[in-house]
Amino acid sequence: MTGMGAAVVTTSAGCAALLLGLLLTEPLRRFALRHGITDRPGPRKAHTCPTPYLGGVAVGAATLAAAAVAVLPRGVFDPVLGVVLGCSALMCVLGLIDDLRQLSVRFRLCVETSAAAVVVLAGGCPTILGGPFDAVFAIVWIVFVTNAFNLLDNMDGAASSLCVVIGAFLCATALADGRIGLAVLTAALVGACLGFLFHNRHPARIFLGDAGSLFLGFMLASVMTVVHHDVDGLSGPAVLLLPTLVPALDTTLVMLSRYMEARPLLQGGTDHISHRLRRLGLTVPQVVRVMGAFAMAGCLASVLVAHGVLAPGVALVTACAVGVGAVRLLLVIPATADASPAFSASGVHRTASQSRPGGGGFGRRHRSLRPTAVPHSREARKPATLPRTAGTPAAPQ
Repeated sequence: MTGMGAAVVTTSAGCAALLLGLLLTEPLRRFALRHGITDRPGPRKAHTCPTPYLGGVAVGAATLAAAAVAVLPRGVFDPVLGVVLGCSALMCVLGLIDDLRQLSVRFRLCVETSAAAVVVLAGGCPTILGGPFDAVFAIVWIVFVTNAFNLLDNMDGAASSLCVVIGAFLCATALADGRIGLAVLTAALVGACLGFLFHNRHPARIFLGDAGSLFLGFMLASVMTVVHHDVDGLSGPAVLLLPTLVPALDTTLVMLSRYMEARPLLQGGTDHISHRLRRLGLTVPQVVRVMGAFAMAGCLASVLVAHGVLAPGVALVTACAVGVGAVRLLLVIPATADASPAFSASGVHRTASQSRPGGGGFGRRHRSLRPTAVPHSREARKPATLPRTAGTPAAPQ
């Protein structure tokens, strides 16, 4: 397939997925409302009516359908693409089950690790030290990013917007390397997220749910690992870390914050990057734009490293220095939301947490529409696959 033909197919897949994501989300929103699969309002939440989940199902279906239709008739389908498609679909199903019925952390980790191992065995991974270490590192990284996105999905439009930024760069990289199938897949993912953002932008009418956040994180991490399978040395960890710096920093921030305050690591709270930026006075759209700009800078640095323009050691040291500085500055901002009416109306939602009986301290997402006296956090609602830090505003984390 010529370069022009590949670009046309990729663009077509993205546009088709955008349309599908836009059209599928509304019926699923109504279905979720009808069956009570919602996040209910509470004293410390900005939304005033039950907001449904299942947005991730629309994103997953739109991505997989558009990608499959685009590559199958043109003969650019390859076994690696099939593995990534299948394992990503598995993550969507796993998240959906967890949305409807809480799964154990151990079970989720086992499924995620197994899926990541299949991707690495089929598509390869960057060479860092050589031998089994590289495969283990790649598997752990995929699982980490999958759950980091799950935690990052705590504010309207945050996870989907970052997926658009990272996915666009991955799509361009895959096209440049001649991996047409993976380019089509990431273009479809970007398009589906853009279509979903029409419903998920602030104030959100529907949330991703775990079905969406796990799907986004796993697919991005898997494609990133496979596309850069021929990278070696320090360039390997550099091209993996830089594009995902925002979710990595968010996970590091909440884990460190909870450890320092002697709070349960897996208990949700309003201590994410997005919440702390909100307390600085930024609006929800401004927070999303700041995080998106930061992610774009990381993606650009990754491209420079991949093309030999930027030394990987310099990039890693700089990223670590920026990350440490950002975490130190953000830790100064209180992690506890002000209970005043001004803050309650600020736009940060799903902040309080409620422990589900027998749920190990995790707040559980409520699907019933019946009123409750105890608020909860979407993020805290269920066990995280990683030291899951439940998020608070937007998609279920």
